[in-house]
Amino acid sequence: MTRLRAVQTVAAGILAVVAAAAPIAAQDEVGMFGNTPSRNMVSDETGVPETWDPRTGANILWSQPVGSQAYGGPTVANGKVYVGTNNEGVRDPAYEGDMGVLMAFDAASGDFIWQMVHDKLSAGRVNDWPLQGVCSTAFIEGDRVWYVSNQAHVVCLDVEGLANGNDGPFMDETGTGPTDGDILWSYDMIGELDVFPHNLATGSPLIVGDVLYTVTSNGVDEGHVNIPSPFSPHIIALDKNTGELIWENVDVGEGVLHGSWTNPAYAEIAGREQVIVAGGDGIVYSLDAATGEEIWQFDGNPKDSEWILGGRGTRNNILSTPVIYNDRVYIGMGQDPEHGEAPGHFYAIDATGTGDVTDTHKVWSRDGEDFYRTMSTAAIADGVLYISSLSGFLHALDPDTGEEFWTYDAFAAVWGSPFVVDGKVFLGDEDGDIVVLRAGREMEELAELNMGASVYSTPVVRDGVMYILTRNRLWAIQDGAQGEPLDD
Repeated sequence: MTRLRAVQTVAAGILAVVAAAAPIAAQDEVGMFGNTPSRNMVSDETGVPETWDPRTGANILWSQPVGSQAYGGPTVANGKVYVGTNNEGVRDPAYEGDMGVLMAFDAASGDFIWQMVHDKLSAGRVNDWPLQGVCSTAFIEGDRVWYVSNQAHVVCLDVEGLANGNDGPFMDETGTGPTDGDILWSYDMIGELDVFPHNLATGSPLIVGDVLYTVTSNGVDEGHVNIPSPFSPHIIALDKNTGELIWENVDVGEGVLHGSWTNPAYAEIAGREQVIVAGGDGIVYSLDAATGEEIWQFDGNPKDSEWILGGRGTRNNILSTPVIYNDRVYIGMGQDPEHGEAPGHFYAIDATGTGDVTDTHKVWSRDGEDFYRTMSTAAIADGVLYISSLSGFLHALDPDTGEEFWTYDAFAAVWGSPFVVDGKVFLGDEDGDIVVLRAGREMEELAELNMGASVYSTPVVRDGVMYILTRNRLWAIQDGAQGEPLDD
């Protein structure tokens, strides 16, 4: 069932840009999780080095400390880099204690520009896990940046912060100095939609045209038994300019297993604009981009699978982001890392159908001992699909058949995703290593480099510079650069 709301007036509680606010600047650069709306972890950039050394500064353009745990980003556009983190790396003594933080840095110099700081939710760990900060990867377009805060607010900021004045209707942002963020509008998903984010609100928004799509993280209670808000949506669409609600989809409802944390993808398939999203019930949904009505659904678990508290059963939910490629959806099944490793599934789904396509549109799958639980998003380039699992295996597969070309073992847990650029595959792991492999059907390891802290996110490249976010530091890597050696 889908509930639709016409965009007529600003819903109660939505704080939006005033009508006279300047429109979004007409600039070309856009930054988002997955680089494009299809979410394929591939870039056409060139000149990216295959080796660097944080200890000596070789090929290091700059690095900057962030918080103590950083999961959001990096995203790069229009000369700035954005990351989501916590407040353990205090930039301003006016902000004390545990908070969620979005930071902006100069992409060329690494200079800190501004930050937006969010208080923690009063309910605590059930809705806003301690020290996790902002886990959303921001979307940037022109002079605006959008993300989901730890408070489950969809937030739109001015990319210049308050340095160019207060451009929104808010007169009481957390800070009022030039290094503070400037809120243009904020949509409270808890207050407006009664969503109950389990552990944390995490969605990374997707914008197509004037519409922003994001998941709500609606989930179970602290005891993992009851669903406090079963009729709240798992995904919503907002007007990117004002924050007004366009539509909401509640198809998951009482079927949510744990939480609805992953990210939507978008493409035009079979003549229809579709938003593909992984539901918290372990089902992949295709929704009409304009209305939120279901086009098709695919259950990612076998019919005899069973959900058992703590993830000990055979039914998995989905933490990966779907990738759309050649009218197919590629996605893997997973669990909260605290639930451990176990057999999983990875699917290639024909996305041209309607209705329940579980039994009719599976192109191929890898199951059981051939594929373990994953949180990673696939990268597909030049006839090879790369996908990693929480267990640390990076698989190179044929995207048409699922045939395995090779497997690399990182010997450490992998939370992020493989990233393909300049003929190379980059993958970070929990031990802080980045492996660099030759892209292609034959496995060739080019380098393994330790970043000094866990790598939970996925690299991005802009203008020949690769940006890597570790648990506590942001790095900019460029061929021929010589940075300062990092002190131990």
